[in-house]
Amino acid sequence: MKTESNEKTLSLERALMERLSKSEITTWLKNYAKPYQELMAYYRCALMEVETKFNVLNEELSLVYDRNPIETIKSRIKSPESIIDKVMRKGIPLTVDSIEKNISDIAGIRVICAFPNDIYMLSEALLRQDDVRLITRKDYIRQPKDNGYRSLHLIIETPIFLHNQTRLMKVEVQLRTISMDWWASLEHKIRYKKNLADDARVARELQECAEMGAELDRRMEKIHESTMGE
Repeated sequence: MKTESNEKTLSLERALMERLSKSEITTWLKNYAKPYQELMAYYRCALMEVETKFNVLNEELSLVYDRNPIETIKSRIKSPESIIDKVMRKGIPLTVDSIEKNISDIAGIRVICAFPNDIYMLSEALLRQDDVRLITRKDYIRQPKDNGYRSLHLIIETPIFLHNQTRLMKVEVQLRTISMDWWASLEHKIRYKKNLADDARVARELQECAEMGAELDRRMEKIHESTMGE
């Protein structure tokens, strides 16, 4: 029975075999297979740290506002295939050090909130913490992408505390409302369908749906604010 670590190593090997020569694969696996596994373990630790931070904030703010601002938290580690794809697209060296230095979204956490204002409240609370450093911030809520996509993206750096060292790790944080999340999920399923006909029409309708979702968010938040204190 394969362990999770062995399965990820095999997945990495398959990804490498599809893109590199035999000698390049042999060299990479000889030099970096174990360090790669260690790096992925560090990213999983970083995800646990950041998820704990959001769970603590959610618990505290539930006492302040008498509700939980966070609906769900999802986390993931980028697959070996996706990492190799990004290495190739960016034209960076295929080394563990290069991967850690040049790819910022290997560890990702998505926080689904009830209302748009919760997104900014939570992001500001996270960034006020002494051990969190903001690297980049992209606000696709106030400035949506052309296709209608909305989300607040943060790349942060936070320490993980190991038995013999402290390491600073990067984590991508995406904060969305429920409507932003279901739109992004369905848009991905629709847009990546093969042989998609009438692409311009579909793109226009998806953008209109995104606008409707944003309007629903605004209306629901307004309703919520009008009932506070009742």
